[in-house]
Amino acid sequence: MSAVPADLTRHHGPDKDPADEGPLLSVDGLVVEYPGKRRKEPFRALKGVSLTIGAGETLGLVGESGSGKTTLGRAILGLAPVTHGTITFRGRGISHLGKRERRALGEDIQVVFQDPYTSLNPALTIDDILTEPLLVTGVSGRDARARVRELLDQVRLPADAGARLPREFSGGQRQRIAIARALSRSPRLIVCDEPVSALDLSNQARVLDLLVEIQERTSVAYLFVTHDLSVVRHISHRVAVMYHGEIVETGTAASVTGQPQHPYTQRLLLAAPVPHPARQAERRAARRELTARESASMKAGSA
Repeated sequence: MSAVPADLTRHHGPDKDPADEGPLLSVDGLVVEYPGKRRKEPFRALKGVSLTIGAGETLGLVGESGSGKTTLGRAILGLAPVTHGTITFRGRGISHLGKRERRALGEDIQVVFQDPYTSLNPALTIDDILTEPLLVTGVSGRDARARVRELLDQVRLPADAGARLPREFSGGQRQRIAIARALSRSPRLIVCDEPVSALDLSNQARVLDLLVEIQERTSVAYLFVTHDLSVVRHISHRVAVMYHGEIVETGTAASVTGQPQHPYTQRLLLAAPVPHPARQAERRAARRELTARESASMKAGSA
C-alpha cells in the first residue's frame, strides 16, 4: 500500500452531505455469481451487497484484492452479470439493460480505470480521444472542439496537448486525460477503479486534488474503488469496507478510518504504512495483538 501524501491531509470532502438529497444510485441485495469450472459450485463474488451514493457524494469502496470491490464497480457499469438483487440509478432499474440502453446510460455513468495508458488508444491524438465520445452523440465538430478545449483546461493541461499522443505524457498527465474523457458527456456518476494506485505519491496528490475540485464545480458523484484506506479517507464523504464479497462496515470517512469497528477494517488500517518508524512498529504490534485475539476467539468458539 502507498503511504499518504502529506498534502492530502487537508481533504475531507465538501462540507455538505450530498446523501441528504436522496440516493443517485442504490444497490440492493446484489449477488454476482460466476459458473464453476468442471461441475464445481458457482463462485459467488458478491453476496447480497447493498449501498447508496448521493448526488455529488464520494463513496469510498475499500478492500483487498479479491474482496469483490472491482466486481461491484463492474456490475454498476454493466460489465459483470447480476444474478440477484437490483441496481437503481435515478429511480430507474439498470441491472439488466440491453446494449442500446446501456450505451445511452453512458451519458450519466462513466469510468476511470487504474492504468491510464492502456485505457487510451495509443494511435489517436488527445483531441481525437476526447472528441470521439462527443461526435457519436451528435455533437457538431465545432462544438466538440470547443468542449475539448474546456476539458483540457478543466484537468489543467495546455490547449496544445490535444495534438499529442498518449505516449508523450507522464502517468499523472495520462490519468488527467482519462478523467477529461470521463467528464466529456457531463456524467452524474464516475466509477473510479483504483485511479491513483499506479501513480507515485506526488501524482496521487495532484489527481486527488483535481477530483475534489471537479466535484465541487460540477457536483458529480464518485464511487472511489481502492485498496488504500489512507487515500480514501481524504477524498470520501462515506466509506464502505468489503470483505469476501460482503460489506462489513460503512460510515463516514472519519468514523471508519478513525474508529473502525470491524476486525477486518482494523487490520486494513494497521496494515497501511506510515512514514515514522516508531509508529510503524506500533502498528505492527497492534496488528499482531489483533490477530492473536481473533485466533483465541475462534478457538474458544470451536471448543
